[in-house]
Amino acid sequence: MKFILSLLASFTALVTLNVYAGGYKVGDVATDFSLKNVDGKMVSLKDIQNTKGFIVVFTCNHCPYSVAYEDRIIALHNEFAGKGYPVVAINPNDPNKVPEDSFEKMIERSKAKKFPFMYLLDGTQDIAKTYGASRTPHVFLLVKKGNDLVVSYIGAIDDNTEDEKAAKNKYVESAVQAVIAGKTPSPDFTKAIGCGIKWSGK
Repeated sequence: MKFILSLLASFTALVTLNVYAGGYKVGDVATDFSLKNVDGKMVSLKDIQNTKGFIVVFTCNHCPYSVAYEDRIIALHNEFAGKGYPVVAINPNDPNKVPEDSFEKMIERSKAKKFPFMYLLDGTQDIAKTYGASRTPHVFLLVKKGNDLVVSYIGAIDDNTEDEKAAKNKYVESAVQAVIAGKTPSPDFTKAIGCGIKWSGK
């Protein structure tokens, strides 16, 4: 696993172009969406009760980076959902290119890992493009301010894919703790490291 991740990290460092690089910047107001959860129900952020914001994670089944971070994503949800910041995971990949990321496989993965969070399918890839997601995993921390959802952090989960215990900077954890304390996350942007999203027609 470490060897594969090292090779992927080297490739990622060389290939940084994001086809849909427009996306959100920190401080932008994020759009809501209606996407299908693994339980078959359509989910919109506005319908999720007792929240102060969301840890939106674009992720998938097949990418070794996403697999390496699964337990950490679960831990983020378990730590912060009760404080008003649940994880909302979104799979943006084209299953025609990666069958392992089909909706059926999402259901299987969610059950196998006992995901405590919603795992949604971005079937049109419109939400990933709107947000500016380019890799899996790619995190967007949204904070409620009035009727708006303001993007407060974008990027990686931490700085060590291979070894959680060796991570020196737990970016998402620190960002959520900062907003809970009424502070601005610092840093509020990091480079997402992971597999490139498998876009339709690309």
